[in-house]
Amino acid sequence: MGIKGVSSAPGDFIYFKSQVPLHRIPIGTKQWRYYDFGPKVVPPLICLPGIAGTADVYYKQIMFLSMKGYRIISVDIPRVWNHQEWIQAFEKFLDAIDVHRIHLYGTSLGGFLAQLFAQHRPRRVKSLILSNSFIETKSFSAAMPWAPMYAPGIRDGPHEPFIADSVDFVVSQVEMLSREDLASRLTLTVDDASIGPLLLPDSSITIMDTNDYCAVPLQLKDQLNERYSEARRAYLKTGGDFPFLSRPDEVNLHLQLHLRRVGVEARPDLVQVIPKADSDSGPSEKKDETGGDDDTHEDDNEHNGSSPSENQTPPAPESPEPHSIEDRLLDNAEACYLANEMLVSTHGENKVLVAVLLLRYVQMIYVGCLMLGMKDAGSSHLLSFIPNR
Repeated sequence: MGIKGVSSAPGDFIYFKSQVPLHRIPIGTKQWRYYDFGPKVVPPLICLPGIAGTADVYYKQIMFLSMKGYRIISVDIPRVWNHQEWIQAFEKFLDAIDVHRIHLYGTSLGGFLAQLFAQHRPRRVKSLILSNSFIETKSFSAAMPWAPMYAPGIRDGPHEPFIADSVDFVVSQVEMLSREDLASRLTLTVDDASIGPLLLPDSSITIMDTNDYCAVPLQLKDQLNERYSEARRAYLKTGGDFPFLSRPDEVNLHLQLHLRRVGVEARPDLVQVIPKADSDSGPSEKKDETGGDDDTHEDDNEHNGSSPSENQTPPAPESPEPHSIEDRLLDNAEACYLANEMLVSTHGENKVLVAVLLLRYVQMIYVGCLMLGMKDAGSSHLLSFIPNR
């Protein structure tokens, strides 16, 4: 399956739930709800949602990247009431699932919590991908009287279809959260704090923002960009607050570029082929009959325990479609990043030459997108790779 497959039938939520088991484990007084999919030998990319998100909101990333041989873990933010409690709880969670070196992808509040963990547990975090995020909560704290009435990322009004669908999906997830869960997340957002210096170099950070409406104020996004001035940029022309749902093709491409750049080697050879004849009785359809009645979420496909199944591997593409076009697209995108940086750092006649090279790479990416059936994505990539300086 190529990139196009993410937004087609195999990537929809019903198919995802039929293939990927949900895990619940108690650690101390905290209940963790998460997905863990892909080859266990690959260092995981852990996805942290914002206030309005759950582990389910990253299902398009889990399905697509696991098919490429990456390991993706998506978690619910547990019910914690201060930042120190978050750091301790998340570290215990990583210990419980036997994961020691991680890459973090966080959006909005999830991005702030990812930075917080990287600051206080620097040996465990190898890289960061931050989307529509911030480095301090003072602005939210100043708006404290209105905070309980506000859910970042959910805005009334007309949207383009894909963004409207992403909002509807997140709203459906919010309705599954308890008042206590929402209250704890709002508390983490308005609890006055800021991110201190990170030992992680800027070269191991990617900032992926949308250029249309976003609930995170522009000045907070500017602060984050100034803090990590040498980080890689991945701008999406549109996508709203939930580009991982509304623009999954572009987000997944940028995630792959980041993982490649920080040295995470995918293992497509460990992606298991699941015969269609066995689809009605596969191991992923086992249901846990011991699930607690007091859990907030009700899911049809869950596993309880301290760790995922050892033999769990992602479903394979429906047909042995060659990946040469997609690999070429990724290589072109990497080269385009390089040309972008050269264009920013050169002057005079050399700048004209690099600009020509850059436009040629952009054209190659756009043509590649068209070949993969991603006309809209091609247009957005063309804009996202042009330097903004």
